[in-house]
Amino acid sequence: MQAASITNWAVKNKAIMMAGIVLLSITSIYLIFNVNYEECDDKDNCLVVAFEVQDTYLIWDKNPQHLADKLSTLTGMDVEIYPVTDSGAAIEAVDKGNADLAFMDGAAAWLAWEVYGLDVLAAEEKADGRVYYNATAWVKADSDMAEAYLDDDDSTDPFALMEGKKSCHTGWLKSAGMLIPMGYLIGNGYADVVGDPDEIESLRATVTNFFDEDSSIPDGGTPYSSYKGALRCLSDGTGDVALAKDSVVDSYCTGDDRYDWCLEIDEYVMLPAFGQAPSHPALYNPETMDEETVIMVQNALVALNDDAEGKEILNDLLNTDGMVITNAQQHLGTYADAISNVPGIQAYFE
Repeated sequence: MQAASITNWAVKNKAIMMAGIVLLSITSIYLIFNVNYEECDDKDNCLVVAFEVQDTYLIWDKNPQHLADKLSTLTGMDVEIYPVTDSGAAIEAVDKGNADLAFMDGAAAWLAWEVYGLDVLAAEEKADGRVYYNATAWVKADSDMAEAYLDDDDSTDPFALMEGKKSCHTGWLKSAGMLIPMGYLIGNGYADVVGDPDEIESLRATVTNFFDEDSSIPDGGTPYSSYKGALRCLSDGTGDVALAKDSVVDSYCTGDDRYDWCLEIDEYVMLPAFGQAPSHPALYNPETMDEETVIMVQNALVALNDDAEGKEILNDLLNTDGMVITNAQQHLGTYADAISNVPGIQAYFE
């Protein structure tokens, strides 16, 4: 009887504990998805912006509601944030008419344009006027890859030395963190395609076959995801090479707000670029947004460049210096060439 009582007590307490965990998870999701978000009062004069939710949006300056409030001032429309978990959900939201506008990386934008017929109305513009960024590999200065790059000896190849190293990607099917580097490595004979060349999932096996099997291919919102996460993965020793964009060290490891996991600047070395990735664009559905609204939104996004509050919002939320008006053909038209060697990429996008 005593043993049975102990067992029952343990079962009851385990159930209580599991219920508590579920409640905590629900509460966390509620907080993330509802912090300071406001719905449109006038649905006929409403612009809905799909925005990828991360835990950092609980921090004041990372809350996309600030972007919504600013766009509302600039357009005269009510602006509502539609939280999504990833770029796929953002594409679906715009395609299905649940959102009017979405910000995403070049790979997702190219998919949205090629497959779903969405269009671009604006894109990031860097401080130097570029509307693209270089997809590069960052390594530690004391690595053999850095030595091979800096030794002025053409017989030592830093890309060949990546084989077997732990790679830090920004995420699955991301432009600078996955598609462009792998397209380059495959196209130039460094990496072999593993699996069915017409299946996108073969890319995962291709990555772990060329790099280490414990390489980081993170889900969105996890500590090693995004440009910052890939650099952190390299910096704290989890990985050996970070696949990201050329400005990632300047963005996160310089100035007064540099992260505590950052190394000293001279401890990082950037290898030659794999290729160019289009900067992150803003997408809309031409079937649901009329030309007048498109022009209004374009002007509002560009107007963010012109005052201190707008620039702060661009930096905090979109990690960019400004926005420029463009369209999908101009901005994404050459992207296919950079990723054409990735296994299954055409079939996936089709």
